[in-house]
Amino acid sequence: MEKKAKPHNWLKFFDDNILLILSTFLLIFIPLYPKLPLFDLIEGYIVRVRLEDFLIAFCILIYGVQLLRKKISLDTPLTKIIFAYIVVGFLSTISGIFITQTIPTTQVHLLKSFLHFGRYIEYFSLFFLLYASIKSKRDVQIILVSVVFTLLAVGIYGLGQKYFYWPVYSTMNREFSKGIVLYLTEHARVQSTFAGHYDMAAYLVIVLPIILVMLFQKKINLFPRMVLWTTYILGLLMMMLSASRTSLAGLVLGLFLTILIASLLKERLISKVQFFFQQSFVSGLIFVILFVFFGSNMADRLYQVIENRPEITTVLTGIKNTSNMILSQFKVQEYIAETVKKPENGLSTEQAEVLVASDTRPSPIKPSDVYVDVPDKIQVATVSATGQKTFVTLEVPRTYSENALKHGLSMAIRLDTLWPQALNGFYKNPALGTGYATLTKSVVEEFTEADSTDNNFLRTLGETGLLGFLSFYGCVFIALATCKNIIKNRLETDSFKKLFAVGFIGATIGLLINAAFIDVFAASKVAYTYWAMTGVLLAYAKLKPIEKTIKVKPKKRIRTNKNKFSNT
Repeated sequence: MEKKAKPHNWLKFFDDNILLILSTFLLIFIPLYPKLPLFDLIEGYIVRVRLEDFLIAFCILIYGVQLLRKKISLDTPLTKIIFAYIVVGFLSTISGIFITQTIPTTQVHLLKSFLHFGRYIEYFSLFFLLYASIKSKRDVQIILVSVVFTLLAVGIYGLGQKYFYWPVYSTMNREFSKGIVLYLTEHARVQSTFAGHYDMAAYLVIVLPIILVMLFQKKINLFPRMVLWTTYILGLLMMMLSASRTSLAGLVLGLFLTILIASLLKERLISKVQFFFQQSFVSGLIFVILFVFFGSNMADRLYQVIENRPEITTVLTGIKNTSNMILSQFKVQEYIAETVKKPENGLSTEQAEVLVASDTRPSPIKPSDVYVDVPDKIQVATVSATGQKTFVTLEVPRTYSENALKHGLSMAIRLDTLWPQALNGFYKNPALGTGYATLTKSVVEEFTEADSTDNNFLRTLGETGLLGFLSFYGCVFIALATCKNIIKNRLETDSFKKLFAVGFIGATIGLLINAAFIDVFAASKVAYTYWAMTGVLLAYAKLKPIEKTIKVKPKKRIRTNKNKFSNT
């Protein structure tokens, strides 16, 4: 008869692995649970307290207990530079209050700045949690398996939104962030369990290169390989349905670098070339097929970038027409309309004035990414016969800047307002910037319901200056340098450790490209995932390499007869 495990053995196992259990749960929960608010911390502000904040706080508490018990250490390759950024962030906030005076001393503005400061600390906490969780290669495998099944769930839910009216929870504006239930219209962009399509696309930029390198493993059974391929293809499909141009560019380059560097790990030149072209062809073929079948919205978005290149727009037009023709043959939308009922009391994204793609091209007097004429509203003062002053709201035709007509409204907002204001924040205090949540205001006292620069590099420079920029992106640089060391380590025979480093490089480069147009490192679900994966990478790197052993035949001992040389 088998002996039952003693209770104290289970407790010991739980004590030894509690951080791994909690970290794995967070990596699954954070991407999948919608951003439903619990309560307002700042009235009228888009950022709200959510369930994940309490879960992370609980995990940090457990981390602190384990730290006090000396079961884990705070010593990591990023500890010093992360703490340096925290110090810089605090000094930047103090500087914004007392030196540049860009943060008013009213409660709402102080709370706003310190809220963003605290959020960055919260993001970095996932790095320390994951780093402390990894003690063996098995732990790394557990984490990566959870990432695979999380992405699989993201893809399935995205298809449910696209074709079966599954609920959409968005934070694209203040009203939506209250937790209003929406559903997607036919041409709306899929965002799955994320708060916006940009967030989902940036998440895909991180995880898809890592899943791709998992497919590069030789010793993997058929069923896991099929699951990986299904997840990978579903992730690429979600990228198409997100219609996010910048994320698409980041993902394409990230996957290209992943395949290129992985091919260089091969020993022979013919193997390098063969692997590169084989993997590039497979991924490229999948990409083209998905683009033809599901890339109509993405093609519309790409029009706005290359509409002055007729040879390219002709190709995109052909792809789009082919896509519409093929889909019309399958009659997917007609079938869904007949079998799936729209939510009776639901609000569509179109009704909620979310910008969606359209098959009708806008007129030349509007920016290329504006499909609905929304007039400007102005207040005009009128005085009655009795001298009473009143205000009347009038609607006037909206006027657009030269950049809006040339580059589209989305890009024009960046060029005309967001990026110049971020640079002004940097110029005002090059060392420390003007503080968190200070870049979107037209005047110091203005309260804005959201803060975004749509360029993470400029946002970091404007809010925390050069010191904040160097310390923040220094963390990314150290992680990339660690990847280089892993790949170049000739004593390392753990082939997957090298592949994981390759995938992380692709993910990081892709995310940095994405950061040029989206504040990805300030988007909670994206930032949590990236710093968690960074923790996994650096913890995996610290594991002792499996050194190559050379078997040496033992030398034969020559026995001598001592008596032979003795005196007689």
